[in-house]
Amino acid sequence: MRYLPHSPEERRAMLDAIGVRAVDDLFADVPRSALNAKFDLPAHKGELEVERVLGAMAARNRPASAGPFFVGCGAYRHHVPATVDHIIQRSEFLTSYTPYQPEIAQGTLQYLFEFQTQVASLLGMEVANASMYDGSTAAAEAALMARRITKRSKVVLSGGLHPHYAAVVRTNSELAGDTVVGAPIDVAAQEDLASIIDSETSCVIVQNPDVFGNLRDLAPIAAACAAKGALLVAVVTEAVSLGAVKSPGEMGADIAVGEGQSIGNGLNFGGPYVGLFATRQKHLRQMPGRLCGETVDAEGRRGFVLTLSTREQHIRRDKATSNICTNSGLCALAFTAHMTLLGEVGLRRMAMLSHEAACKTADALAAAPGVKLLTRSFFNEFTVRLPKNAAEAVEALAARGVLGGVPGGRLWPEDKAAENLLIVAATECTTDKDIGAFARALEETL
Repeated sequence: MRYLPHSPEERRAMLDAIGVRAVDDLFADVPRSALNAKFDLPAHKGELEVERVLGAMAARNRPASAGPFFVGCGAYRHHVPATVDHIIQRSEFLTSYTPYQPEIAQGTLQYLFEFQTQVASLLGMEVANASMYDGSTAAAEAALMARRITKRSKVVLSGGLHPHYAAVVRTNSELAGDTVVGAPIDVAAQEDLASIIDSETSCVIVQNPDVFGNLRDLAPIAAACAAKGALLVAVVTEAVSLGAVKSPGEMGADIAVGEGQSIGNGLNFGGPYVGLFATRQKHLRQMPGRLCGETVDAEGRRGFVLTLSTREQHIRRDKATSNICTNSGLCALAFTAHMTLLGEVGLRRMAMLSHEAACKTADALAAAPGVKLLTRSFFNEFTVRLPKNAAEAVEALAARGVLGGVPGGRLWPEDKAAENLLIVAATECTTDKDIGAFARALEETL
């Protein structure tokens, strides 16, 4: 039985209206190899057999807690207290989906309100929305928002921006008709972005700490943007850094976005994660997503509402600022629960422990023959140049039980200069024993 609500005549009328001969023509831009792809799986098995097959496949993965772990580049291993998991399962907060009748879901609205408050405070901004999918899509939405505000069509990307973020921004902005200009890879954080800004620039997107771990002073580029009427979009992929580093708002950013995975959310083999998005009050109505607000009911009791709903499911599509379908509610709840448990003192302590671990790791690796530390000012992530191919070194380290970072060749496969770069991260979970094992394994590998 086909569960199609439209008759053949109705479908024909819709196809005619958009000028397409058949439904299959809508997939013309998808590579044929991706359509009806063959998977190396048996056609059918019983339920118990399926569990065994999938269990064996899952066992090939290695969790971050299985040994020394120094992988970062936008996703970080931090300790998440068991209390967080308990809180997010309480019926006052946990919900299966987004609140389409928001006034009924007071628990959901309350934690989203608290989430916004925390994000605005962390990023040094006046307003924040009720979450995005992840950091990369938040960055892409920021570029589109800058386009609406400035009425300009040129996006400038820093050479220190994570290449995955850059790719998502480029995809969204170019489809919207914008020109995207990417600065060359900037390992030393010495790029001159001000020289690229012109009268057509809508925004400049800079990451801090950047993908190589460099800490950047955003104030000069913020001033350069303001002088040319462009906006500065600051990206933070390591939320814990905000416990030790000046916020984007303090340094003059107009829009601040980031990845919130580090607080309350495990690595989860790549997701789901939660995007952070904050801006100045004057740009509020161009912000994507939702804004939850506090109010009182008819009897004067405290309550929460959806104050601003700018997405196309709530308002007319031509008035929407985004086609974001939902927020990362459960991940936002975990972020809020963990942040509440930490408080300001706890976050600063967590940040300091991560920084100390990174400094110890950098010193240990720099002592290895042929290894050069390239990042001089960093939070918990840094880049070294190895005397051999970094991807090969990472494989050799893994064979010795150490997950030793992200090779530059994986992020920039076309750039020969990146082949010997290794990006290393450490957190409060990193022990002296882990650091010693990494240093010994690296010396053996080299």
